[in-house]
Amino acid sequence: MWFWLSLTALIFWSGSDLFSKIGCQDSSDRYSHLKMVSAVGIVMGLHAGWQILFGGVALTGQVLLTYLPVSLLYILSMALGYFGLRFIELSISSPICNSSGAVAAILIFAFGGLAGTSAVELIAVALVCAGVVLLGAVESREDAEERKHRQELAGRTYPKTWLALAIPLMYCLLDALGTFADSRVLMVLDEDAANTAYELTFLITGLVCAIYVRLIKHEKFQLRKGLPRYLGALCETAGQYAYVYALADTEHAAPAAAIISSYCAATVVWGRVFLKEKLTWKHYACIALIVIGITALGFFDG
Repeated sequence: MWFWLSLTALIFWSGSDLFSKIGCQDSSDRYSHLKMVSAVGIVMGLHAGWQILFGGVALTGQVLLTYLPVSLLYILSMALGYFGLRFIELSISSPICNSSGAVAAILIFAFGGLAGTSAVELIAVALVCAGVVLLGAVESREDAEERKHRQELAGRTYPKTWLALAIPLMYCLLDALGTFADSRVLMVLDEDAANTAYELTFLITGLVCAIYVRLIKHEKFQLRKGLPRYLGALCETAGQYAYVYALADTEHAAPAAAIISSYCAATVVWGRVFLKEKLTWKHYACIALIVIGITALGFFDG
């Protein structure tokens, strides 16, 4: 069962990347990222309600407050990620964002030392970091005409701006801080209660964003244009649910983590197939380094 749950998490989380990109890539919609946060908040809030009413999850105000810093780090990183999708190809953004596991590992090494850390884990972290640095170098040094040509083939061009790489890197750092904080807070909190607290915090954030967009900025939520956002929100929530249960099988946690952590590779495939994104061989070589490192980290982290 762990194998199918792992594949389910991989497919849904890569699907979340794809639909979020579709829902947030319109640069003319200044609030698309806030609308995406609202969509995710509503769906997660519904799931949290189900868990409390029918799943037997006991949630208290103390749990909400204890997990609040972790929730806010995750939510802020996702909101930034949604905003950044209008500036860069999904095939480049997703691997950078998913490098947060390597940054979290560096934080753990820094505060906990290298005791118990294998050489393979250190090599995996080095591969991810090298891949991200090289990907940034390839992206920044790419010939302007070559860049314009390959983006025109996909039917969408992006302005060359520092935000294109800065935002995924900020997502990576914030998500890594959230993961690091998570590893500490979950020493004292039940995982189901913590996850439900996160979903309820996301619901509150989503409602605040919806009020701001609709009542203050007088922007409309159009159902047809907003559908990809809700599909992305459903995929995000479903992937998270499958992830928790896949890793609950402790005997197979290592291979499950490895499968799930490589979902950015599937995202790159979806970007190529559905969004017609075209990258150079240099881009794909850097992405391959990142995916190999992330997968290895997922395996040995389990």
